[in-house]
Amino acid sequence: MNKNDTIYIAGHRGLVGGAIYRHLQNAGYTKIMTRTHAELDLTNQAAVNAFFSEFKPEYIFLAAAKVGGIHANNTYSGQFIRDNLLIQTHIIDAAYRNAAHKLLFLGSSCIYPKFAPQPIKEDYLLTGPLEETNEAYAVAKIAGIKTVENYRKQYGFNGISLMPTNLYGPGDNFDLQNSHVLPALIRKFHEAKLAEQADVVVWGSGKPRREFLFSEDLAGAAVFLMQQYSGAAIINVGVGEDVSIAELASLVGDVVGYTGKIVYDASKPDGTPRKLLDVSRLHDLGWRAQVSLREGIARTYHWYLDNQQK
Repeated sequence: MNKNDTIYIAGHRGLVGGAIYRHLQNAGYTKIMTRTHAELDLTNQAAVNAFFSEFKPEYIFLAAAKVGGIHANNTYSGQFIRDNLLIQTHIIDAAYRNAAHKLLFLGSSCIYPKFAPQPIKEDYLLTGPLEETNEAYAVAKIAGIKTVENYRKQYGFNGISLMPTNLYGPGDNFDLQNSHVLPALIRKFHEAKLAEQADVVVWGSGKPRREFLFSEDLAGAAVFLMQQYSGAAIINVGVGEDVSIAELASLVGDVVGYTGKIVYDASKPDGTPRKLLDVSRLHDLGWRAQVSLREGIARTYHWYLDNQQK
């Protein structure tokens, strides 16, 4: 992928797509194509085909997806499976039909079985039942992986698939009903600090363990793999370390400056008990995460402070 190649980022306004866009800009890539949802509805096959036929992007980062936390996945499961299946199928097929050089599909660590051995190796895909609360999203992402895999098998299409761990960073969704755990905690602790609340209630027992990757690190990994990797095997992208939700809450509270009590509501779902990715395949290729969890939370919190009223 050269600096003057035509690159299309699907989902450039999202957490992941935005980070990839900034990374490519900073690295000097000059032909980056983007479209908002109003300009191009990715669930509309005819519109996607027309776009690819006219502009013929050479490299595609497929970061567009309908995403959310436990509440959103449970509440909008029909939309999650429908929209994600349509978006990824349309883009992968149009990229192949218009002779794109390479496509990078971004999956999710939720594709792996709920009780997969830890850390989770790429080979554990389809070896057990999924976590129920995000099954619809996971099934759609697995379908995307298999679409890329089988377009490679039948047509020789150069597509690769990345499985990021839990992501966070600038541009995240901080809505308390539909966001993931880390941005939700940042907002909760910030608002509790301003209101001088005596305590903050966190969903679940606090015992589940999660791995968190800063979005700018994922962008670096995605561009690295687009340039350096063209294998059929999926690649986990993470940091190789995890923390309990209780440890995460304490860290977020500390970064935000909240000094009250943290209370856990065990009546709320915990989700998967542990989800740590084995990233040895990625490390062997020569890439490692750079941003510590504390630094990433601080950078995300500063972005939230600068943008919460915008």
